[in-house]
Amino acid sequence: MKFYTTQHPYYCGIDLHARSLYVCILDAAGETILHREIKALPEPLLDILAPYIGNVVVGVECMHCWYWVSDLCAEHGIDFILGHALYMKAIHGGKAKNDRIDSYKIAHLIRGGNFPQAYVYPPEMRSARDLLRRRTRIVRHGADLKAHVKNTTSQYNLPPNNLNLRYPNAREAMRDRFDDQFVQRNVDLDLNIIAFYNQELSSIECFIEKHAKHHNGNDYHILTSFPGIGRILALTILYEVGHIERFNTVQDFASYSRLIKCKAESAGKSYGTQGNKIGNAHLKWAFGEIAVLYLRGNDKAKSYLLKLQKRMSKAKALSALAHKIGRCVYYMLKNQKVFNEERFLTC
Repeated sequence: MKFYTTQHPYYCGIDLHARSLYVCILDAAGETILHREIKALPEPLLDILAPYIGNVVVGVECMHCWYWVSDLCAEHGIDFILGHALYMKAIHGGKAKNDRIDSYKIAHLIRGGNFPQAYVYPPEMRSARDLLRRRTRIVRHGADLKAHVKNTTSQYNLPPNNLNLRYPNAREAMRDRFDDQFVQRNVDLDLNIIAFYNQELSSIECFIEKHAKHHNGNDYHILTSFPGIGRILALTILYEVGHIERFNTVQDFASYSRLIKCKAESAGKSYGTQGNKIGNAHLKWAFGEIAVLYLRGNDKAKSYLLKLQKRMSKAKALSALAHKIGRCVYYMLKNQKVFNEERFLTC
C-alpha cells in the first residue's frame, strides 16, 4: 500500500457525500483552522479553499461521487489525493463516528503520512470505463435470465433444450413451449428482455470499441495480438489499467489484478492469506477468462499447463497460467511489443 507523505502547509480532509461535504482543514502543527459542513457544490467548496490554494492538499475517501471534486481541484490547480476505502480503517474505528469526526481523521491521516492512496483515474477515459463496467453487469443479468428459462423447462419436466437464446430463432422456438399461459408469459418476459439486451449491448460494444481506438489505439492493437484476448477482454484490460506507467513494477500490476495472494505471518507462523479481495475484480476476471481461452485449440499451451500440473493441482495451474499471462500483458504494454508465443512459453 502506498501512503501520501508529501508535506504541505495545510491539509484538507473531506467526508464526502452525494449532497453534503464535511470539510476539515489543519495546519502543519495540527491545529484546526476550519471545520464545517457545506453543500456538495463547487462554489461553497471553492470559497473555503480559495485562501489556501497552492498550499493545501485535499483528500477524500474513494466512493461513487468523488469525480467532481477531483476535476474541480485539477481545474484550479489544487493538489488532490484519493483514499483507498478498504485501507482507511482508521476513520471507522472509535467509540463515536459521524461526519465531523471522519473529516478530522482524514485530515490527520494526510498530515501524518498515513493516508492510503488510490489511483485517480484520468477523466478522459473514466466515463468509458464506467460504461464498460455497466455493460458487464447487464451481460451477467442476461445470463441469469437465460438460466431462468432453462430452469423453468426443467421445473415443468419438459425435454431439455440446447437453444442459444442470443439468436432470434432460438427465442421464437420458446414462445409456445408451455401450456400454462402464466408460465409462458413468465418465459416471454425473459425472452423479451434478452432480445432488448442483445440489441443494446451490441450497440454499446461497437461504441466503446470505436472510442477505444482514439483513447489508446496502439495498446488496443497490442492486446488483441494475444491469443484468447478478443474485443471485450481487450477493452476491459485497456480501460481498467488506464495507463500502464502507473505501475512501477510487474509485481505491483499482478497485485492490483488479484493474481497473487499475500501471506499473513506473525512470529514465524503462517496464518494463510489475506487481502484476496483488495485489487481490481474486473482484471481478475479478465485474466481468468484469457487463461481458459488461450488453451482452446492450442496444443503448445496445453502441454505447458500439463507441466505445471506435475507440481500443483489443475486449479492452481490455471491460476499460475493467469498470473503468467498478466505478467506478459504488463510487459507487452510497457515495452509496446506484440505477443511472442515462443518467448512466452519458454520464459
